[in-house]
Amino acid sequence: MKLINIIIFVVLLLIVSCNNAPNKITSKNDYNLYLNVDKNEMLQLTMEDYMFWKKKLEKEPDQFPYLAKVAASQSQLFNKTGEIELLIKAEKSLIKANKMTNYSKTSYLRSLARNYISQHRFKESLELLKKAERIGENLESTKKMLFDVHLELGNYKLAKSYLDAFGNDNNDFDYLIRLSKWSDHRGDLDAAIKYMEQAKVIAESSNLASTKQWVYTNLADYYGHAGKIKKSYNHYLKALEIDNNDAYAKKGIAWIVYSHEKNADEAMRILNSITAYYNAPDYYLLKAEIAEFKDDIDAREAAMKLYAEVVNNKLYGNMYNKYNVLIYAENQLKRSDALKIAKTEIENRPTPQSYDLLAWTYYNHGNVKGALKVMENHVVGKTFEPETLFHLAQIYKANGEIKKAKNLKKQLLESTFELGPLMAKNIQNI
Repeated sequence: MKLINIIIFVVLLLIVSCNNAPNKITSKNDYNLYLNVDKNEMLQLTMEDYMFWKKKLEKEPDQFPYLAKVAASQSQLFNKTGEIELLIKAEKSLIKANKMTNYSKTSYLRSLARNYISQHRFKESLELLKKAERIGENLESTKKMLFDVHLELGNYKLAKSYLDAFGNDNNDFDYLIRLSKWSDHRGDLDAAIKYMEQAKVIAESSNLASTKQWVYTNLADYYGHAGKIKKSYNHYLKALEIDNNDAYAKKGIAWIVYSHEKNADEAMRILNSITAYYNAPDYYLLKAEIAEFKDDIDAREAAMKLYAEVVNNKLYGNMYNKYNVLIYAENQLKRSDALKIAKTEIENRPTPQSYDLLAWTYYNHGNVKGALKVMENHVVGKTFEPETLFHLAQIYKANGEIKKAKNLKKQLLESTFELGPLMAKNIQNI
């Protein structure tokens, strides 16, 4: 009888454990073939394109169209490798092309503006787009980019005015993806998904590989935010079918494996396969977070050291200011640096998210009243970003605004996948 009771107990324990475990969504069989790709065909094709235009430019250095082609290839190479030097080289090529045309060709102005967006130099991008708008050539393309930049700068009324100026054309891919972005900004995730799904139909009918890849990864992000993890996973896989080396899609799968399935070792294996060929500082931060989740202090410190070494490259400029503030704010020896960078971000990009960085720095300094004042003046009701709302909840709690903190806690518990297991633990303590 004792043996039977023990067997029954073990079976019941297994049933309970299975019921409590998160539903497994991923399968190594789905993505393993993308982790050890011997040949990066897309990168090779881009490199060949770059060399073709580079040689033509060397023969005829006064041909500014060749400069623009070289810059386009350099930008694509940056997207596929994460090497910041390539983005800066593309900038130099575009500056030269604009100088040769006396800053009169709007397509070149937009290309340089797009490069500055990638570098988080939004105000400089805006000036170029204003110039392109005054010239007037291909005005709709310029206005679409003006929407993008105004949204990044927190000029929301201006952004909306440009969005409205496009008209209400549900067959226009560029309009739909911006309407999706605007809906996400307003906190209407269902609408953001709906419009991106409409854009997906157009992308698939046009059958342009790069457009489909972009839509799939953006939809995957939205699905993840909405808790539709299976759909998110499937769309990252769709992107990888197009480009086997899509680092962003692989990172998305790594996040699902880590945040949803709590399989830290497998998530780390995926990330290691990415960082073997793709170099971007934030990947090391994710490695550090996963190591912390595993209580592997040595691995966490090693990843943070690699991040510091990579991001120390001055070519990154302000691209990683947000990450640096969040790291420095919690380091007593670096808090003055955090404050300085947060204020720089507000100067460059006065969005609610930038003000959140300042408030979070004040909070970590012990200035909880100052933190609350910044939040109330510049953040509350102006953003729906879960990380910002988590900071707001902590600041409310520190100021004795317990009811407000608890109300945010309910909302944050719905965003634990997006925020990750480490922050999920902190949410429980609000």
